[in-house]
Parts: sequence; structure tokens; C-alpha cells
Amino acid sequence: MICDTLATARIHLRRLTKMPRPCTIPAAQRRALLATILHMVQCAALAMSLYASQWYWKQPYHTSALTGADWVEELVYGHPERIRNCLGMRVHVFMALLAELHLCGLKDSRHVTVKEKVAIFLYTCVTGLSIRHVGERFQHSNETVSK
Repeated sequence: MICDTLATARIHLRRLTKMPRPCTIPAAQRRALLATILHMVQCAALAMSLYASQWYWKQPYHTSALTGADWVEELVYGHPERIRNCLGMRVHVFMALLAELHLCGLKDSRHVTVKEKVAIFLYTCVTGLSIRHVGERFQHSNETVSK
């Protein structure tokens, strides 16, 4: 009796709100739809895991054989005019500047020596190149060069 009353109430409610009858999908179509949705979710999960994996397009950028520190050493011990053209000062002035900055308390950081820091600054001033180009020359990230 209660079931009949509920069924009658549903019919009257549908008539009042003019809602269409719920769509009934055959069981085979429901299974196929569910399998399709499950496959799409699996593909999305696979795509997210590939994107987040450490191997996804991860390739070293600064791979030159000549690091920034090596390049500075080459300038210091190479032809005297070369350091003047690249850093804007002669070797003895560059070395005196390094000694003075050491006395003032400038220290090497974890990955960049004082010699390389000063060379980065002078090279940027002399050439007027962008941070990206200076980073490429010294084989450091843009963040490291701009510090």
C-alpha cells in the first residue's frame, strides 16, 4: 500500500513539474559506457603520470665542455688582451680587484667562486648581454647569474 502511494506520488509529481520519464539504458549499453569512461580515466591517469615523471623531456641544458670557471681561468692565463676585451680590465687589475673583494668579505658560494662572480658582473657590464646569454656563456642558470 505504501509502495502504491509512493508510485502514485511520483506520477503526480512528474505531471506537476512536467519532467520527462527517466531514460532507461539497456544493460549492454551501460556496460559499454562504463568501460569507455574507465578507459578515459586510465588514459588521463597515464598522461598525468608521464607528465609528472622525471624522464618527461628532462634534458640537461648547460652541457658545454667549457664551464664558466674554466672560461675565466682561460682568460686569466691566456692572452692578456683577451681578458681586457671580455672583462674590460687587464689581468693584474682583475686579480687586485679579487684580492680587495676577498678582504671586504666576499666569499665563494656553493657553486660559484668569487672569481667567477666578478667575471659574470664585468662580462655583463662590458657586453651588455641579457641574463640568458650570460648564463649560456658561464653555463649557469638565469637565476644563478642574476644573483
